[in-house]
Amino acid sequence: QVQLVESGGGAVQAGGSLRVSCAPSTSAVSIVPMAWFRQAPGREREFVASISWSGTITNVVDSLKGRFSISRDNTKNTIHLDINSLKPEDTAVYYCAASRDATIWAIANKALVDHWGQGTQVTVSS
Repeated sequence: QVQLVESGGGAVQAGGSLRVSCAPSTSAVSIVPMAWFRQAPGREREFVASISWSGTITNVVDSLKGRFSISRDNTKNTIHLDINSLKPEDTAVYYCAASRDATIWAIANKALVDHWGQGTQVTVSS
């Protein structure tokens, strides 16, 4: 059973930056696309970004491009989500996700996610 463990969430002021990270429990996920989703209170879980197994191809939601970036370090079996110029509307629980079969484009559909992390809270104050 693959476990995904997020870290790095916290409370920050608007305009600040934050990095959240995900460390899978097995190196098996180093060969699959991985992604970040987020869920704000009272809202559906939404796709944020995904990355190929090699880390060379990334997909970030258009509305978040320029502020959000995703990366992975397969030598450390870790993926990261860097968020800059934080806004209060970025407040959410951020979830790491992995899929055995989906492409980095298809993983945006949360129905295709096989493994979820427990989530890490990001709170942005104005």
